[in-house]
Amino acid sequence: MPFDQTLRDHLGRSNFAAEVGIDQDERRAATAKILSQITSDELEVVRVAFVDMNGIVRSRPIEAHHFAMATQNGVPFTTALFAMDTANFIIQNVFAPDGGFGRDTLGGAGDMLGLPDLSTFRVLPWAKKTAFVLCDLYLKDGQRCPLDPRWVMQKACDRLQEHGFSFVAGIELEAHLFRVTDPNLRLEQSTQPAAPPAVEALRHAFQHLSDGAADGLDPVLSELRRAIRLMGLPLRTLEVEWGPGQIEITLDPILGVAAADAAVMLRTTVKQVCNRMGLLASFMAKPGLPNAFSSGWHLHQSLFDAERGVNAFSNRDAPISAIGRKYVGGLLKHAESSAAFANPTINGYKRLNSTPLSPKQASWALDNKGAMLRIMGYTGDPSVHVENRLGEPSANPYLYMASQIVAGIDGIANGIDPGEPVSDPYAPGTGKNLPKSLGEAISAVSKSDFFRREFGGELIDQFVALKRHEVQRFEAHVTDWEHREYFELF
Repeated sequence: MPFDQTLRDHLGRSNFAAEVGIDQDERRAATAKILSQITSDELEVVRVAFVDMNGIVRSRPIEAHHFAMATQNGVPFTTALFAMDTANFIIQNVFAPDGGFGRDTLGGAGDMLGLPDLSTFRVLPWAKKTAFVLCDLYLKDGQRCPLDPRWVMQKACDRLQEHGFSFVAGIELEAHLFRVTDPNLRLEQSTQPAAPPAVEALRHAFQHLSDGAADGLDPVLSELRRAIRLMGLPLRTLEVEWGPGQIEITLDPILGVAAADAAVMLRTTVKQVCNRMGLLASFMAKPGLPNAFSSGWHLHQSLFDAERGVNAFSNRDAPISAIGRKYVGGLLKHAESSAAFANPTINGYKRLNSTPLSPKQASWALDNKGAMLRIMGYTGDPSVHVENRLGEPSANPYLYMASQIVAGIDGIANGIDPGEPVSDPYAPGTGKNLPKSLGEAISAVSKSDFFRREFGGELIDQFVALKRHEVQRFEAHVTDWEHREYFELF
């Protein structure tokens, strides 16, 4: 083999895309179009990325002139990334023959290969001559990685297609924007996890939808709007919310896996653009800062009936169709275990427990924001949909959305009746109590045969192990509340 051929095949594994059966004419044409763009835009770097189980974007920046090779051969990522919790602690022996995952193709902290999904290729408007692309993960034997959250949602969408429907999601994310006063980058502060930056508010708060507050944040929001649009995301609104520096972002409805991809890109855009402006954007549910208000992720969802070309939830005689009612029934049935995907952090439950504006019971209602599931629309409304108000903004988009899809399918397939919508969602007994902690939610999903079947036992076991390790670290930490409560008293 010529020396230059050896160099060309050095990245990934030679012709891996053909080996796994995705090297098709349509993909080659898309690759050629992107290579032309790389040349015309004089791009230098492409960040090839995937989203781990915690919802963290992991990327390898490759030289742009290697991108053609990356589309054919894949980009290697260590399997150990799936053994890291939110603080990047490795929770198992990744050097074992099975890596602690129970599968030899995940062993030894070896490589899996990421093949770029070319539909997600974007030029980053804030980074010099840099592009970004999401990839699908494959194991060394050519099988899809069972721990890849994107694959979980792809399979859920495929199952939904078998029923004649496509998933439609409208994203509504809340976040906080703060000015960094001290990044706390001294070496003694570079702990694991590191000391967070010291911040201050951009302006005073508690002026929900105030035009004055919006104008005060306009220099920042204008930059975010520009970047979001240039990323090709269908921005609908970007507005001030309740707390100091709190904002809300909504996108137009998006079909299928692209909806979760958009959520990933949206969070990445907001955080990185703000970082370059000396700001910190946080999608944490309840920051531990004075007067900081809780943030949520309200996931709007409906089903598109491809055969009839209509919203399957719309009905001319009722606020929501029979299919929609069954979908709601499935969401309610699996609310306790799916809470682990809607609220996958310890902090998420601080929001649910502390604010009266978040749901406490698994109930549904017609246009009542106190319910977990709010039906938005009216009789005959072609855009009627379900808003799940349970989630936190840092949830993994693929697992959050996939949990809704499979629960909804279960409702449709088994004709689950949600009962009548409630008039007072906070009245006792209107629905089953939702988990009050991550530990409760993890226990529920661990025992769920349904999610083991739908998501795969390997993914559920690893997700549960990661989250239990997170809970154990938290329970071993002495909080300021405990110190104040007991130190002087006893």
